[in-house]
Amino acid sequence: MTASSEISCPACGARNRVPVATGGKPRCAKCHADLPWLADVSGPDFDDVVAASSLPVLVDLWAPWCGPCRAVAPALQQLAADRAGALRIVKVNVDDEPEVSARLGVQGIPTMVLYRDGSEIGRQVGALPGEQIARWVDHALAGARG
Repeated sequence: MTASSEISCPACGARNRVPVATGGKPRCAKCHADLPWLADVSGPDFDDVVAASSLPVLVDLWAPWCGPCRAVAPALQQLAADRAGALRIVKVNVDDEPEVSARLGVQGIPTMVLYRDGSEIGRQVGALPGEQIARWVDHALAGARG
């Protein structure tokens, strides 16, 4: 069975089940609004999530005991809402998925890794305020186009 995430539509409140490893843009089944795509991803699904997404993917590598990680979480939620239909955000708990963080060479958290078309295009280590995260994402995406 494919893992899925339940996403509430900000426009109508309907609950939508979306597979974690899928391409395209998730839209509400009821009102067809773009959904903010923020989901927890496990190690077995990680490669499929990054490879299958037609949208850029921002991976947040975090841990529940990490204060700066918890401080970044609301900013990422807001970014997911602001960039619904344009950016996918996935969270990987490094305590639960140590093989993912080891493979990505993570040495400190929070670490955010930005992917486009399955390739890493940017990396940010350490917490930033929400507006700086958005600027970093925009800058990395603009550089990847060139």
